[in-house]
Amino acid sequence: MLKIASRLSSYFQLMLAKVKMKKSGNLSRRKLLAQISVPPIAASIGAGVFSWKDTAAQSPNRLVVDEKAEGTRVYNVRDFGARGDGVTLDTAPIQAAIDACERDRGGTVLVPAGDFAVGTLELKSNVTLHLAAQGRLLGSAKGEHYKAGNGIPPDNGNIVMISAANAENVRIEGQGTIDGNGARFFTGKGDMTGPGQNSSEGYFQRPHLLIFYRCKNLIIRDVFLTASAYHCTRILQCSRVYLDGVRIHNRVNLNNDGFHINSSEYVHIVNCDVACQDDACALFGSNKFVTVTNCTFSTRWSIFRFGGGEAENITISNCVIYDTYGCPIKMRCGARSRFENITFSNLIMNNVTGPISIGLDSTRRNNSSSNQNRQPRAKGIVRNIAFNCIRATVVAEGKQHPDLPWPQKFRPGETRSCIVVNGVGADFLENISFQDIQITYEGGGTAEEANREVPQLAGEYFEIGTPPAFGIYARNVHGLSLNNIRFAVMKPDMRPAVVFDNVADSVVNGLSVQGDLKADSVMRFNNTRDVLLSSTRVLTPAPVFLKLSGEANAGITIDGGDLAKVKQPLVFRGGATEKAVKLRV
Repeated sequence: MLKIASRLSSYFQLMLAKVKMKKSGNLSRRKLLAQISVPPIAASIGAGVFSWKDTAAQSPNRLVVDEKAEGTRVYNVRDFGARGDGVTLDTAPIQAAIDACERDRGGTVLVPAGDFAVGTLELKSNVTLHLAAQGRLLGSAKGEHYKAGNGIPPDNGNIVMISAANAENVRIEGQGTIDGNGARFFTGKGDMTGPGQNSSEGYFQRPHLLIFYRCKNLIIRDVFLTASAYHCTRILQCSRVYLDGVRIHNRVNLNNDGFHINSSEYVHIVNCDVACQDDACALFGSNKFVTVTNCTFSTRWSIFRFGGGEAENITISNCVIYDTYGCPIKMRCGARSRFENITFSNLIMNNVTGPISIGLDSTRRNNSSSNQNRQPRAKGIVRNIAFNCIRATVVAEGKQHPDLPWPQKFRPGETRSCIVVNGVGADFLENISFQDIQITYEGGGTAEEANREVPQLAGEYFEIGTPPAFGIYARNVHGLSLNNIRFAVMKPDMRPAVVFDNVADSVVNGLSVQGDLKADSVMRFNNTRDVLLSSTRVLTPAPVFLKLSGEANAGITIDGGDLAKVKQPLVFRGGATEKAVKLRV
């Protein structure tokens, strides 16, 4: 209090000197400053301490350091009583600094060097939370210090460490850290929302790190986000979102997502480094006008995961994906959903499983009598999806991340996976293209896997089991384009490189693949029609180039290419006939 009184005294000295300067007319600014024994208080402890309004309505009483500086002042959380010792709970003083900043038309709330233990904090409009390089907001280890975010719907929010709802011009910046202390909430149980799990048994009462709901002009820049007890950053129905230079390490608990974007628009993610346990960049719901570029990602599960809603006008480019043992790009579309005009380009995938899975299934899984009387739901739509310039090394099985403190479990369907484009029943994907793709697979597929029937479902990528191809498996696709594709294997694989099942209107140009003399064929078409194969190269000896099965095969043309290493170009089974193919080699 003595220190604050001294600074207040200095402030009034400054005001008195200004009055004298106006009266004399000849006192220079330098002489004025020389009369002040200490710096102005706004610079030393934050203008928010010295700016107040009388609580009475229409009161003329107001003290302001400089009205021209409104919205630019700095509010040091220590000046509001925050200790920063890593033990004392600093939620109340930090929230007071945020509230004061918002009342004074915005500014910057400064978290200086220190460890500031907190529970739930609420950011507000026009407030910048700045974390100094040695400043850390540390989540409390006690669940009672957290609550649901103010204004955030319960089904989206859950309890949270930092949130904002219906706010504008919210920013988190600086080289400091937001640490969720999430290992303290580890029980070995996740939210149980996966296939075959019962969500009523899930563990939800653990705080997310950040949640933003219906915010506009949201910026998160340069900060380090780590150790959330649940998802790291949830961005829900927001507009104009900029995530730049954010570093995430989130591997202390189950469901440790990185970015979780839901039904937002004009979202731009750039220069970020994300290592997490669950989805690294989930794009759920109706996201539109989204760009992701110049980032690195690693996770146990998926990097770019799409689910539900109407996702459109999205580009993902210039990213490196590494040590990802789920499925780097996973798109799951059901009834009443639409994925359209989405591109992936210039991607490096190193040491991954997957690597791409797109599924479309509008059918109901629950066939109970209560559902049979309902009106049919609108079919899902997946169209105009492009993959360009991808380089990948794909391992046969997942591995344990050394920084995950519990053993990882892998389902049988996660082994020896490949690119999967999968429509079910009457659902067809449209205009899916792959260009300039080079993938090296570990291989090891068996003859049994090559001949297995893929179940009629398109949920999680692992639910269909190990695919019957080592390169790409496509089912129910209209307008599939493969241009300048090279598939290689590191050890023998008895599966074909390419399997088309009920594919129509396809172009395969410049495909280079390895064969195996013990395998059945290099390619297999089941009831596929109107396909042009040109400039195909079989790089190693193989018994058969293309095996056709089914009476519906028709309009297939093989034009040019190098099949010199193949003993027999064509084999027909299951009602397929020579009339289905024109061979011009």
